[in-house]
Amino acid sequence: MNNKIQDEFVLNANFRMDESLRMIKICLDKLSENMIWQKPNETTNSIGNLILHLCGNITQYGIASLQGLADDRNRDEEFSVLSGYSKNDLFQKLVTTVEKAKKTILEASTEELLKKRAVQGFEFSGIGNIVHIVEHLSYHTGQIALWTKILNNKDLGFYDGIDLTVKNED
Repeated sequence: MNNKIQDEFVLNANFRMDESLRMIKICLDKLSENMIWQKPNETTNSIGNLILHLCGNITQYGIASLQGLADDRNRDEEFSVLSGYSKNDLFQKLVTTVEKAKKTILEASTEELLKKRAVQGFEFSGIGNIVHIVEHLSYHTGQIALWTKILNNKDLGFYDGIDLTVKNED
């Protein structure tokens, strides 16, 4: 892989993960400790469960797989926990996990990024794993944002002070 392309890919993947962290932090700051464990209904997950799930997924795809480490994820547990973590605990756990993944991605060789590997029964290259963790983190960030909006009936202000109507430039 061209080093410039690899560097740009890694830079953008890491930026997107940081953006999701920023948005999740905004959401958590708007919620009480009890709200993070509330579920809209029995078929959905609490924000606490989603954050634990994100940590498990990012570790499995973005750290263990890319580093060739043992996969010791217990996915079912991520959804069965009903309490025991504060907002701060959850956010710090997520930040630590994302930072480890970003470091792993940054240090991955071209060969590791192109190498195919099996994760959760799927076969992806290292690049495929990175795309997965970025989109998966973004997907659940959107769920966290929606549930936060529903709980508070307020805009989250993710882009306060930024004019999002500016047109693209050549």
